[in-house]
Amino acid sequence: MKPVTIYDTTLRDGTQGEGFQLSMLDKLRIAKRLDEFGVDYIEGGWPGSNPKDVEFFQEAKKLELKYAKLAAFGSTRRADLKVEDDPQVRLLIEAETPVVTIFGKSWELHVTEVLRTTAEENQAMIRDTVEYLVSKGREVVYDAEHFFDGYKDSPEHAIATLKAAAEGGAAVLVLCDTNGGTLPSEVMEISAAVKDAIPGTPFGIHTHNDCELGVANAIAAVRAGGVQVQGTINGYGERTGNCNLTSVIPILQLKMGIKVIDDLSALQTLSYFVDDVSNNPHFARAPFIGRTAFAHKGGMHVNAVQKIARSYEHIEPGLVGNTQQILVSELSGQSNILIKAEQLGMKLDKGSEEAKNVLGRVKELENEGYSFEAAGGSLELLIRKELGQHVKPFDLKEFHTSYRLYRDGHQPVCEATVKVHVGEESHYTVAEGNGVVNALDKALRKALLPFYPEIEDVSLSDYKVRIIDGHDATAAKTRVLVVSTDGEKSWGTIGVSENIIEASWIAIVDSIDLFLQRRRG
Repeated sequence: MKPVTIYDTTLRDGTQGEGFQLSMLDKLRIAKRLDEFGVDYIEGGWPGSNPKDVEFFQEAKKLELKYAKLAAFGSTRRADLKVEDDPQVRLLIEAETPVVTIFGKSWELHVTEVLRTTAEENQAMIRDTVEYLVSKGREVVYDAEHFFDGYKDSPEHAIATLKAAAEGGAAVLVLCDTNGGTLPSEVMEISAAVKDAIPGTPFGIHTHNDCELGVANAIAAVRAGGVQVQGTINGYGERTGNCNLTSVIPILQLKMGIKVIDDLSALQTLSYFVDDVSNNPHFARAPFIGRTAFAHKGGMHVNAVQKIARSYEHIEPGLVGNTQQILVSELSGQSNILIKAEQLGMKLDKGSEEAKNVLGRVKELENEGYSFEAAGGSLELLIRKELGQHVKPFDLKEFHTSYRLYRDGHQPVCEATVKVHVGEESHYTVAEGNGVVNALDKALRKALLPFYPEIEDVSLSDYKVRIIDGHDATAAKTRVLVVSTDGEKSWGTIGVSENIIEASWIAIVDSIDLFLQRRRG
């Protein structure tokens, strides 16, 4: 048995968060990945609450899980109703999951004002439901809803509800900070009191992040003797979210020495997978697994990291599947440039004129509005040019764009004309597109394809526009970031101008230029 088990509720509690939606197939895919990662419990949803969850539990029976136990979620029986007659409890049995998690009321306020019943009947509801599910061969996890708020109002009442679940045969009593307003010191103190009051049944923790303490509160409960942590991948959940498993898992394992997962190196890919399936953006600054979690920009920091990585990194990034990133900006020193050049496969010597020139040019361009943090492609071109490793594949002579809007119902026409020189040859090409940038891109490709047919492999995968110095209103500088791919690698290039078309053009030209430079070696 693990000293602490991981209970994932992404498929149930996570879907209660705004903007986080999953189809039935999405839920099955995530369940498989959670099992492969090695979580102990996967909460699938509430059987009967909606057609999607009904279908999920039907299909989930076919899943061949290697590590995790699937749990169905529901509530205690209704007041003044026999447990065997409660249709909701019957659906929990029909889900045929090895684990059933039910919640009950711990806060006397909810018992008397929401359920409109007595404390005694509430305890009977908890005890009867747990006992009935156990008699049907289920492992029962009891979620004590609003436990900490209930304990603060009446410790005796809250503890009595836990005892009822323990008497019914619950495998674990989960203390829920449902409103997310409890502090770590309170969690530790109350959790210790629970352990003393009910020593025969282990307890777990379920926290919400309303005070940005979801992870901290879970850790506090474990320190007090908790044996199960409930949470969601990336912290998805109602309001501000749940305890984030992508943070609490590495803290337990790497900081506290409690092994909960065999291979943590799959953590980042799991996090990104859940984001992608739910169509949500990755949070770049997420601890441990975020893109910038181990990113270094300041020159002194980079110099130190180059010598001893742990001087500015609290763990080895690879332990959680992440990588170290060296950023280049106006804050950079030569160390940033040297490391970045090495990562790009180019050698710059410390103190060399080339290194000084690259650094000076970066600072100059950043002052004009450029940003190389996500535009490694443009930085690579800059270094190549300084080292004399750039052969200009074409010369741009001019470009022209037009947008014609007709009043007779005819579809608008956007057109671009490009004049380029390739060697001794001059080419005029015209193309129409869905907007100016698309038309320019098509016209440039049309001109270059006879000479460089390989650019057919290059496509644009992202296009971002940002206004710099917005106080200049429509005359403000515009920064355009283009991300391109050849199907194997991706690279970012950047353009800055008061004219958004020119800024886009600069980024597109650099993207194709870099692709051709790499092809020639």
